[in-house]
Amino acid sequence: MIDVSILGRIGYDLYSEEPHVPLPRVRRFSRYLGGSSANMAVGLARLGASVGIAGCLGTDALSDYLLEFLRSEKVDTSRVLRAPGFLPSLCLTEVAPPDRFPQVFYRRDPADTQVDLGEAELSYLASARMFITNGTSLCASPSRESTYLALERAKAGGARVVLDVDYRSMSWRKPEEAGLAVRLALPLVDVLIGNDLELKLVAGADTLDQAIAKLRGARLPMLVSKLGDQGTRVWMGGESVFQEPYRVEVVSTIGAGDGFASGFLYALLRDMPVSECLHYGNAAAAIVVSRLSCSEAMPALAEVEALMGRQRARA
Repeated sequence: MIDVSILGRIGYDLYSEEPHVPLPRVRRFSRYLGGSSANMAVGLARLGASVGIAGCLGTDALSDYLLEFLRSEKVDTSRVLRAPGFLPSLCLTEVAPPDRFPQVFYRRDPADTQVDLGEAELSYLASARMFITNGTSLCASPSRESTYLALERAKAGGARVVLDVDYRSMSWRKPEEAGLAVRLALPLVDVLIGNDLELKLVAGADTLDQAIAKLRGARLPMLVSKLGDQGTRVWMGGESVFQEPYRVEVVSTIGAGDGFASGFLYALLRDMPVSECLHYGNAAAAIVVSRLSCSEAMPALAEVEALMGRQRARA
């Protein structure tokens, strides 16, 4: 049995190598593996979890690179499907620290929307201790139906089910459709992760407080509310735990959420208290934002625990 199975987006990222140059004028880029699901797979694997990912890529050279990178990170890719004629999604990112990182996404019929899981893939995903997927996987058919099926099977198989809302506006006709797609999955979810905008979308609420109240009323076992540079609050039943973020010099904020989720979920896998899970999540996120890229910025366990130690020594 693997620790974590993940279903979702595997993308191709291009990051500007020219800081503070507007994206239309950038001439030099570096390429990386991207996509929130793939980033989390790398993040969890680097922390020491055994991880397998299911998804869909094309048969092109970029897809070959993405698979090779995942395998080099010890992520099992045996359940990644290939769809001839389809290409992985592409994201270009401007880099202007500390707070400007505009992105352009190319997501017209990307390969990740072509996930059509069979019995072998569903059984594999449901066999893990923890199953992770995201809202983007619900944006189109057949990946939508495959994701709902995987959620059902994982829940029935006893896995802890995690859904990261991962809202990307270019993947949806209307924001309300994204919220509804995730809302329909909530009875199958043990841990819901989202930022302010995402939780309001899922709850169909105008304010974060209203969203939290509605989602807690849905009896989610765990709700993780990411508050950006204000910190993170986790709700469990009638109780909550809050923690401020770790403060570091920012190189790029892209991937901070994936880094946080990797650290937080790693500690949750190890049955640590929620307060300690937040430390792992915040430390991982801090390391990611101090580096360029998402996947290659993901830290090793020793780096996370060393930063936690320094943070506690300053407290």
